[in-house]
Amino acid sequence: MWGPHCHHEVKLILPVSSLLKCPNSETMKVFLATIVVVLALAHGSQAQSTQVEELTKYFQDLSAMVTSTTEQLVQKMQAETFMEDGKAQLQQIQAQLNPLADNVQAQLKPLVDNVQAQMEELFRKVLDQTKAITQ
Repeated sequence: MWGPHCHHEVKLILPVSSLLKCPNSETMKVFLATIVVVLALAHGSQAQSTQVEELTKYFQDLSAMVTSTTEQLVQKMQAETFMEDGKAQLQQIQAQLNPLADNVQAQLKPLVDNVQAQMEELFRKVLDQTKAITQ
């Protein structure tokens, strides 16, 4: 079987010396054609070996790229899931804090209104005293 790591020897059974003794040019032509075919097959098997190696490397690179892309997608999906879970938890906390915030605001409003009224009264007194001093 021909493969990327197989090396085959081609042995010619017909000795060259017998061809030289043979006056038949037809036999010489067949011999030369056979050598050409054998050399072409040897060269072709080397080319195929190179092509097989190139295809193997291509598929290995493709496999590595698919693996890397898959890992990146999984990480991205995990990050998105984490973000969605965090957002859902924050919405739950917000839903729990809104009534509490409304309650605190309702309790503080009278106090704030009272402080504001006292500040306005104090400001009016300071103004009145300032007018009395300047007159």
